[in-house]
Amino acid sequence: MVKGFYYTLEDEKIIAYMKLPLEDKLKWLEEINLFNRLVLTDKEKEIREKLRKGEI
Repeated sequence: MVKGFYYTLEDEKIIAYMKLPLEDKLKWLEEINLFNRLVLTDKEKEIREKLRKGEI
């Protein structure tokens, strides 16, 4: 059984992301991390970490 998760993106979306300025990418990263800290429960954060480590 495969653990973790994966997803695919169209080449166009990857190319568009590559064209974004670094500052925009970092701003988005900061915003999504803040959002996750505010809305995820401790249990959800635990599950997310297990997914990231490939434990589940």
